[in-house]
Amino acid sequence: MSTEDIDGRHIPVLADRCLELLGPALAEPGAVYVDGTLGLGGHSELVLSAFPQARVIGIDRDPAALALAARRLAPFADRFTPVHAVHDAIGEVVADHTETGRVQAILLDLGVSSMQLDEAERGFAYAQDAPLDMRMDQTTGRTAADLLAQEPEQELRTILYRYGEEKFAPRIARAIVARRDSDPVTRSGQLVDLVRDNIPQAARRTGGNPAKRTFQALRIAVNAELEVLERAVPAAVDTLAVGGRIVVMSFQSLEDRIVKRALARGATSSTPPGLPVELREHEPYLQLLTRGAEEADQAEQARNPRSASVRLRAAERLRPTPTHLEAHQ
Repeated sequence: MSTEDIDGRHIPVLADRCLELLGPALAEPGAVYVDGTLGLGGHSELVLSAFPQARVIGIDRDPAALALAARRLAPFADRFTPVHAVHDAIGEVVADHTETGRVQAILLDLGVSSMQLDEAERGFAYAQDAPLDMRMDQTTGRTAADLLAQEPEQELRTILYRYGEEKFAPRIARAIVARRDSDPVTRSGQLVDLVRDNIPQAARRTGGNPAKRTFQALRIAVNAELEVLERAVPAAVDTLAVGGRIVVMSFQSLEDRIVKRALARGATSSTPPGLPVELREHEPYLQLLTRGAEEADQAEQARNPRSASVRLRAAERLRPTPTHLEAHQ
């Protein structure tokens, strides 16, 4: 794939807003920016262009995405370091690639990338028939087909309901298990047909493709996305230098809930109730930079359909905490 192809298929979501929020921290001499979910490198390219003194560490679990991003960012090779890792390893990555173990700016652009959706053989997209893989890192772990073949019916129901908020999870899980011996579900087209055949007719006519919630649930389960995120946001906050900033973009409510809780915890005093004064060690260590979760405006959604479901939250590090200090001793 050429650099032109990459540019044509990947438009960074809320790019201007991300630069606006991270800019004050990136303007510092020697600033280090961590793109914790590098994808095709669109946001990193903008940071490298806008802040010529900044250095970028790009983390991604997908080796194919890393290779494409490295090609795109080749003009900035002296300031760009690609790292194959999952974003909950951000603390270890930063410790390995900086002298201080702290950075000035972090971006987490969550969910499935444009490249993963566009590559039919990855099995992420319900609109294209392909083997049900759905691994963000195809070098390790179970595929979605493996999960459908191995998990008990009750566990499949739980996955579909918890991660996809699929109200017809019992019917779908039962149908998957019922055909395991005769016609196991191994391709995305089979799964789309199975879901369509096992939900009420009225539910097929509204809300887009009826399989979208099932595909979301399987992708989240295969990649342990929510468990990773639960660890990644606190780890990212711990790598921020005082005055450093973090931006997180979520694309579904389960992700946004985790991000909201983690940032709100840092922005809330932990002084025990009833004490007449704020204890210094219990003061908030984060300041929220957004009022709730910001969304893309209509112009951006028209230009970049992927932005339609984005929820952006941001915060700035106000002071060190014991875990912050311990993480970098």
